Amino acid sequence: MAESQAQQGQFVIQKIYVKDSSFEAPNTPQAFTQQKPPSVNMRLGSASSLVHDGLYEIVLSVTVTATQDDKTTFLVEVQQAGLFAVQGLPEAQLDHMLGAYCPNLLFPYAREAVSDMVTRGGFPQLLLNPVNFDALYAQQLQQRSEQGAQAPS
Repeated sequence: MAESQAQQGQFVIQKIYVKDSSFEAPNTPQAFTQQKPPSVNMRLGSASSLVHDGLYEIVLSVTVTATQDDKTTFLVEVQQAGLFAVQGLPEAQLDHMLGAYCPNLLFPYAREAVSDMVTRGGFPQLLLNPVNFDALYAQQLQQRSEQGAQAPS
Protein backbone atom coordinates (compact mmCIF):
# COMPACT_ATOMS: atom_id res chain seq x y z
CA MET A 1 0.00 0.00 0.00
CA ALA A 2 2.76 2.47 0.94
CA GLU A 3 4.53 1.61 -2.32
CA SER A 4 1.51 2.63 -4.43
CA GLN A 5 1.25 5.95 -2.55
CA ALA A 6 4.92 6.66 -3.26
CA GLN A 7 4.35 6.07 -6.98
CA GLN A 8 1.40 8.48 -7.16
CA GLY A 9 3.42 11.62 -6.55
CA GLN A 10 2.30 14.77 -4.80
CA PHE A 11 1.05 18.15 -5.95
CA VAL A 12 0.40 21.05 -3.57
CA ILE A 13 -0.44 24.68 -4.34
CA GLN A 14 1.80 26.72 -2.04
CA LYS A 15 0.91 30.28 -3.09
CA ILE A 16 -0.87 32.17 -5.88
CA TYR A 17 0.08 35.81 -6.43
CA VAL A 18 0.33 38.67 -8.92
CA LYS A 19 3.99 39.05 -9.87
CA ASP A 20 3.53 42.10 -12.11
CA SER A 21 0.67 44.08 -13.62
CA SER A 22 0.15 47.25 -15.60
CA PHE A 23 -2.66 49.20 -17.24
CA GLU A 24 -2.30 51.92 -19.84
CA ALA A 25 -5.01 53.96 -21.54
CA PRO A 26 -3.02 56.35 -23.74
CA ASN A 27 -5.95 57.55 -25.84
CA THR A 28 -8.22 58.79 -23.07
CA PRO A 29 -10.45 60.73 -22.78
CA GLN A 30 -11.04 60.49 -26.55
CA ALA A 31 -11.47 56.70 -26.29
CA PHE A 32 -14.56 57.23 -24.12
CA THR A 33 -16.32 59.15 -26.90
CA GLN A 34 -16.02 56.40 -29.54
CA GLN A 35 -19.27 54.73 -30.59
CA LYS A 36 -17.94 51.43 -31.91
CA PRO A 37 -16.33 48.90 -29.57
CA PRO A 38 -12.56 48.41 -29.79
CA SER A 39 -10.89 45.37 -31.29
CA VAL A 40 -9.40 43.20 -28.52
CA ASN A 41 -6.35 40.97 -28.89
CA MET A 42 -4.98 38.64 -26.20
CA ARG A 43 -1.51 37.05 -26.00
CA LEU A 44 -0.60 34.31 -23.55
CA GLY A 45 2.66 32.87 -22.38
CA SER A 46 3.87 30.79 -19.49
CA ALA A 47 7.22 29.96 -17.96
CA SER A 48 8.28 27.62 -15.22
CA SER A 49 11.36 27.64 -13.06
CA LEU A 50 12.64 25.40 -10.31
CA VAL A 51 12.90 27.42 -7.09
CA HIS A 52 14.37 24.54 -5.11
CA ASP A 53 13.89 20.81 -4.56
CA GLY A 54 10.43 20.14 -5.99
CA LEU A 55 9.13 23.72 -5.66
CA TYR A 56 8.32 25.37 -8.96
CA GLU A 57 7.26 28.90 -9.85
CA ILE A 58 4.90 29.12 -12.80
CA VAL A 59 4.28 32.55 -14.33
CA LEU A 60 1.32 33.00 -16.67
CA SER A 61 1.68 36.18 -18.75
CA VAL A 62 -1.48 37.70 -20.21
CA THR A 63 -1.37 40.77 -22.45
CA VAL A 64 -4.62 42.31 -23.68
CA THR A 65 -4.55 45.11 -26.23
CA ALA A 66 -7.67 46.98 -27.30
CA THR A 67 -7.39 49.18 -30.38
CA GLN A 68 -9.70 51.49 -32.26
CA ASP A 69 -8.78 53.09 -35.59
CA ASP A 70 -5.11 52.07 -35.18
CA LYS A 71 -4.95 53.76 -31.76
CA THR A 72 -4.46 51.86 -28.53
CA THR A 73 -7.57 52.20 -26.37
CA PHE A 74 -6.03 50.28 -23.49
CA LEU A 75 -3.24 47.83 -22.78
CA VAL A 76 -3.31 45.43 -19.82
CA GLU A 77 -0.43 43.18 -18.80
CA VAL A 78 -0.66 40.68 -15.95
CA GLN A 79 1.88 38.17 -14.76
CA GLN A 80 -0.07 35.80 -12.53
CA ALA A 81 2.23 33.44 -10.68
CA GLY A 82 2.09 30.49 -8.38
CA LEU A 83 4.37 28.33 -6.30
CA PHE A 84 3.66 24.63 -6.68
CA ALA A 85 5.27 21.76 -4.79
CA VAL A 86 5.54 18.73 -7.05
CA GLN A 87 7.17 15.47 -5.99
CA GLY A 88 7.45 11.98 -7.43
CA LEU A 89 6.06 12.47 -10.93
CA PRO A 90 7.57 10.96 -14.07
CA GLU A 91 9.26 13.53 -16.36
CA ALA A 92 6.46 13.58 -18.97
CA GLN A 93 3.78 14.00 -16.33
CA LEU A 94 5.79 16.75 -14.59
CA ASP A 95 6.22 18.58 -17.91
CA HIS A 96 2.44 18.44 -18.54
CA MET A 97 1.73 19.59 -14.97
CA LEU A 98 4.03 22.62 -15.33
CA GLY A 99 3.10 23.40 -18.95
CA ALA A 100 -0.69 22.97 -18.90
CA TYR A 101 -2.22 22.12 -15.54
CA CYS A 102 -0.63 24.92 -13.49
CA PRO A 103 -1.29 27.67 -16.10
CA ASN A 104 -4.90 26.43 -16.21
CA LEU A 105 -5.14 26.92 -12.43
CA LEU A 106 -3.67 30.43 -12.69
CA PHE A 107 -5.84 31.65 -15.59
CA PRO A 108 -9.00 32.50 -13.57
CA TYR A 109 -6.92 34.73 -11.31
CA ALA A 110 -5.33 36.49 -14.29
CA ARG A 111 -8.75 36.82 -15.92
CA GLU A 112 -10.10 38.50 -12.79
CA ALA A 113 -7.09 40.86 -12.58
CA VAL A 114 -7.52 41.91 -16.22
CA SER A 115 -11.25 42.48 -15.77
CA ASP A 116 -10.69 44.52 -12.62
CA MET A 117 -8.05 46.76 -14.20
CA VAL A 118 -10.14 47.40 -17.32
CA THR A 119 -13.18 48.30 -15.22
CA ARG A 120 -11.13 50.56 -12.94
CA GLY A 121 -9.80 52.22 -16.09
CA GLY A 122 -13.33 53.36 -16.90
CA PHE A 123 -14.07 50.82 -19.63
CA PRO A 124 -16.84 48.21 -19.77
CA GLN A 125 -16.06 44.92 -18.05
CA LEU A 126 -13.88 42.61 -20.12
CA LEU A 127 -14.18 38.89 -19.45
CA LEU A 128 -11.58 36.82 -21.27
CA ASN A 129 -12.77 33.61 -22.88
CA PRO A 130 -11.61 30.35 -21.34
CA VAL A 131 -8.38 28.91 -22.73
CA ASN A 132 -7.64 25.26 -23.48
CA PHE A 133 -4.15 24.96 -22.02
CA ASP A 134 -4.02 21.24 -22.84
CA ALA A 135 -4.40 22.07 -26.55
CA LEU A 136 -1.74 24.79 -26.30
CA TYR A 137 0.57 22.35 -24.54
CA ALA A 138 -0.03 19.74 -27.27
CA GLN A 139 0.85 22.37 -29.92
CA GLN A 140 4.02 23.19 -28.02
CA LEU A 141 4.99 19.51 -27.90
CA GLN A 142 4.34 19.23 -31.64
CA GLN A 143 6.56 22.25 -32.33
CA ARG A 144 9.33 20.80 -30.14
CA SER A 145 9.07 17.51 -31.99
CA GLU A 146 9.24 19.22 -35.40
CA GLN A 147 12.22 21.34 -34.33
CA GLY A 148 13.98 18.22 -33.06
CA ALA A 149 13.37 16.48 -36.38
CA GLN A 150 14.75 19.46 -38.30
CA ALA A 151 17.91 19.79 -36.20
CA PRO A 152 21.04 18.66 -38.05
CA SER A 153 22.64 15.53 -36.64
